[in-house]
Amino acid sequence: MSMQTERSAAALQAPGDSRLGRKSNFKMPEGPELHLASRFVNRACSGTVFSGRVEKSAVSKNCDVPFTCDAYLISAVSRGKEVKLTLTPIKEEDGKEDVKSNAAGHENQLPAPMDIVFRFGMSGSFKLTTEEEIPKHAHLKFFTKEKPMQVLCFVDPRRFGSWEVNGTWQLDRGPCVLLEYEQFRSNVLSNLSEKAFDKPICEVLLNQKYFNGIGNYLRAEILFRLKVPPFEKARSVLEPLLHKETTAELTLSKKVKMKLENPDLLELCHLLPMEVINLDGKGYDPEHSDDYSAFEEWLRCYNVDGMQLLRDSNGRTIWFQGSPGPMAPRGSKAPKPKSRRRKAADDNGKEASTPKDSESRKGEATSEERKAPETPRGRSGKQPRSAKAAAKQDAGASGTGEGTASRSRKKRAAGPPTLAAAAAPDESEIPNKRPRNSRTRSRKGHQVSL
Repeated sequence: MSMQTERSAAALQAPGDSRLGRKSNFKMPEGPELHLASRFVNRACSGTVFSGRVEKSAVSKNCDVPFTCDAYLISAVSRGKEVKLTLTPIKEEDGKEDVKSNAAGHENQLPAPMDIVFRFGMSGSFKLTTEEEIPKHAHLKFFTKEKPMQVLCFVDPRRFGSWEVNGTWQLDRGPCVLLEYEQFRSNVLSNLSEKAFDKPICEVLLNQKYFNGIGNYLRAEILFRLKVPPFEKARSVLEPLLHKETTAELTLSKKVKMKLENPDLLELCHLLPMEVINLDGKGYDPEHSDDYSAFEEWLRCYNVDGMQLLRDSNGRTIWFQGSPGPMAPRGSKAPKPKSRRRKAADDNGKEASTPKDSESRKGEATSEERKAPETPRGRSGKQPRSAKAAAKQDAGASGTGEGTASRSRKKRAAGPPTLAAAAAPDESEIPNKRPRNSRTRSRKGHQVSL
């Protein structure tokens, strides 16, 4: 998946909707999640021999993986928002696995190792299950040789994820904020004159050419903790860091101490993902994907009640507090935030709102209360003439605001004529009889005169 496709896919995500889905990752995978995915693969597949062909689901539009081997190992490494799986063929001798070279002229030549680069999209993840428990949305499967057979699956319910056979890291992605921090920092500060930094800081933080691994929840947390308005110009926010680079002549230990005690924006781009990784597996745990309590407690801004919401120019929702900044889009409608309440099932199996749900609706009018009273109708089902006249006069009063009162009521008005003309007519003031020509005159667009 290209970065442009990735942004388009992310724009489809409704604000806050993923938090309500507890059966899968409730947030879009970012740098920390992909790094933890690579750790999971290395831990779960360590010493495990895979065999046979790699199987793709029929519904996936991604390419087939032309790899078949009697015995191979799987390892993984991450970089920003990408994970690379390496399939390494091995030769088994006397019940032991040993990696043999693939030199020319070898009698039993092994297939060449294969790299598969994954991009998770909105809902990608890896799971290791038994053959009987393969998830519904498993779109790529690697089978173990041992019995009972296990399956390493690439699971992607929304199908925005992708893989590339014999792939490499995408060239238009910058250094990883996690594993290549020094290169990442240098890449940003050396390119501040580029047009990309004319945009708001909240949008630039999603530009993978400079911030490879930062996504929607991380950008919200970074800006919130530094109290930086999300729609401040990116160059204005980052240029002071150039001065810091040229003037600071500190020892390495003092730099580390300053970074931890008073981090700048680029340092937080590294530190906050590391905090997520150190949440004891709760940020990404395929074996217990329904437990995100530790991650929810870690969040201070993203999808947190009481925060403000706006959509940026790419349609992505940004959570923030305080002023949005001078580059906030004009006329932008804030998306309606969804509360954290859950729905419980009653005895009949129907969804019932929790107490929080009823409290949130307290004071709101019901649909029956908001419904306007119906005008009485006769036996024929038609409205009485007097009611029709009242409706027309009400529409005229609300549409023009002046010249809608009758001459007789103008004479009876106690206040100035302008106030009487602006007053809306009441049904009790409309007589039952009207002049014969009133229907003709009303058709011409004139106000009925009584």
